[in-house]
Amino acid sequence: MSWSPTQNEALIALFLLTYLGIALGRLPRLAIDRTGVALLGALAMGLVANADAATLTLLIDWPTMALLYALMLFSAQLRLGGFYTFLALRLVDSVSESPRRFLAWQMAASAALAAFLSNDVICLAVAPVLVETCRAARIAPLPHLLGLAMAANIGSAATLIGNPQNMLIGQVGALDFGSYTAWSAVPVVLSLASAYAILWWQFRGALAKRAVGMIDLAELASGKPPFDAWQSGKGIALLAGLVALFFTEIPREHSALVCAGLLLLSRRMATRALLERVDWHLITLFLALFVVVGLFRTTGAPDAVMAWFAQRGGEVTHPLFFATLTVVLSNIVSNVPAVMLLMQFLPSDQVSLWYLLAVVSTFAGNLLLVGSIANLIVAEQAARYGVVIGFTTYLRSGVWVTFSSLFVVLGWFSLVAP
Repeated sequence: MSWSPTQNEALIALFLLTYLGIALGRLPRLAIDRTGVALLGALAMGLVANADAATLTLLIDWPTMALLYALMLFSAQLRLGGFYTFLALRLVDSVSESPRRFLAWQMAASAALAAFLSNDVICLAVAPVLVETCRAARIAPLPHLLGLAMAANIGSAATLIGNPQNMLIGQVGALDFGSYTAWSAVPVVLSLASAYAILWWQFRGALAKRAVGMIDLAELASGKPPFDAWQSGKGIALLAGLVALFFTEIPREHSALVCAGLLLLSRRMATRALLERVDWHLITLFLALFVVVGLFRTTGAPDAVMAWFAQRGGEVTHPLFFATLTVVLSNIVSNVPAVMLLMQFLPSDQVSLWYLLAVVSTFAGNLLLVGSIANLIVAEQAARYGVVIGFTTYLRSGVWVTFSSLFVVLGWFSLVAP
């Protein structure tokens, strides 16, 4: 007797295959990446579910997509205006004084920038300057590169616009921007200090060696977008105005789109130049994941899995269980797919769990080299200069930084639950 899968069984199988491909980052013998896997999964699940375009469109959280798109335009404006390179070069002077001080300053700056301008973009702009600076000063680049990635990840947890998963959580959970930022500030600052202390201890020998080479700022700036005070100032001013609007009752996506539209009103910065730097790859990934997770939920399987956990004491409302599940999933399939899967189980009235998901899913990115796109960006940029950051090299620091930050946030949660 032949077995014919039901529609639900087929959808569950396709979901598992899609998330397996996302976890692996590719498909065997093909040059496809996570975004391609998610897109194929969405198409296949849509066909199996016999869903029309209108049905699939309803699965997508369009306010989140609008906010993500608008903030990408802000990042593009500041990158083209040379703002990121300008700030990175301003930190270079502290290298000759003390590599330890340089590490502290660049980690603090990276965390602060990532809170409002996305950790991925910060790492992409700063990593090349860091490597070139360390080579010119003849100091070890590894602690500074690890510090950049880890600080950017930690700092991005400070606000609801610091990274894609926080934008999603903030929009879907209807979280208040100011309340979240006030609550997350303590675990972010303490985790950043802990990360610095861990890197300082692990690399204390290398960080004790003073710079012996001469650093040519003009050479470091060569090949990078030149600093344009007007364009950078315009971007910063509108970003500050946008953050101020986030404290009002105006929907965040409306404020973001209006301010991003004002960026396009320029006599020198071409619209095409800005749009070319929008991460369409990430936008496609988000759209595909909304469809994949939305159709998977119609099968009832996610609720059955959580019910199975609950029968064995694993309640989603238990902070330790929920944080552990978030860390594991975030490092298997990356934090954005993990968040999309987990947030559907959070009660809308338990704001504390939404806060915990935002911070923990972000901190979890520091555990493995593949746990965050920001980590991979730093590793790829470093490899271009012959600096290899391998899986085990990253893990030796990442495991301590991650568990110390999780200890901090769970302790803070137990003391001051939102």
